[in-house]
Amino acid sequence: QLKGGSPANFLDVGGGATEEQVSKAFEILNADDKVEAILVNIFGGIMKCDIIAAGIINASKNIGLEKPLVIRLQGTNVEAARELIANCGLKMVTAIDLEDAAMKAVGVATISNDAKKLGVSVQFS
Repeated sequence: QLKGGSPANFLDVGGGATEEQVSKAFEILNADDKVEAILVNIFGGIMKCDIIAAGIINASKNIGLEKPLVIRLQGTNVEAARELIANCGLKMVTAIDLEDAAMKAVGVATISNDAKKLGVSVQFS
């Protein structure tokens, strides 16, 4: 519950997640009405950040992800992951650490939730 947020859905992909598993996880999150923003926090040396980034990008494109997405990546192949994200053409909010990521995720979720209550459509770009 960092920065006032409350997780609606938690997923630990573990150290051996494939691009397909990441993509399937995003399908589940995108379909969950309780999820107002998605925060991806990868920190460590076991999971390769470029695989997570590729899964996020493919899932976002394939399912038409509409929820705000905040990404914090740190670990193996992080530079390759950052390059993939920067060049993918999708709008993703990046964060430098977990505190920054939580603050940004809570911020976009609050905006999204307030807009829903008012019957207003918002788009994050």
